[in-house]
Amino acid sequence: MRHAILRSGDGLPPVWGRRVLWRRIGRAVQFSLVGSILLLGGATTEAQTVAALPEAPRVDEGPPARPVAAWTALCARMPAECAVDTSEPAIITLTPRIRDLLARVNRRVNARIKPITDLAHWGVVDRWDYPDDGFGDCEDYQLLKRRMLAERGLPRRALRMTVVIDDIGEGHAVLMVRTDRGDLILDNKTNAVLSAPATGYTFIKREGQDGLAWVTLNAGASPVATANR
Repeated sequence: MRHAILRSGDGLPPVWGRRVLWRRIGRAVQFSLVGSILLLGGATTEAQTVAALPEAPRVDEGPPARPVAAWTALCARMPAECAVDTSEPAIITLTPRIRDLLARVNRRVNARIKPITDLAHWGVVDRWDYPDDGFGDCEDYQLLKRRMLAERGLPRRALRMTVVIDDIGEGHAVLMVRTDRGDLILDNKTNAVLSAPATGYTFIKREGQDGLAWVTLNAGASPVATANR
């Protein structure tokens, strides 16, 4: 390139050619610096955004717990729903993109499904199933959210069905998403993705991440059913 500029045969003095060359080199350096600054700025912004995500405390785990009877019945009908793949990560890295995905799926399912009790829906006090007909109660919402998040690439092992006592003292099911910034809760009663303490619930037990047994949370006593809409 330099040889072609200095000896282009256009009759211009070599000094002019050198000036053109240095101007072009200067512009190339400027463009390179601008690109580097933009890349560094993007990386810094991403890091700052991740750092700004709120920390959520982890819910303390205790000894193994017996699953809700309706969960056991679901496993008999759909064994794949209860399988645990220990090759998957049990904790996901929370990024702004994943935080946004959790919020979008939570809002979408909450808006899409109409609440109904299991007694009115299925004729039994407690049944866990997918709300494929557009109706369901608390656990049905959370099962659908878990399926949708898994379809979008999140590891099912980090998405744990969880039983709580809710703000009106009834058994209730939520979805716990286990992240490197703490445990986040998806709930059909709110579109907000909350930390466990922010829900005001008493956490009882959740799916285990190493096998079929569930684990006790905060040494809670188990409700008979999760019949809350």
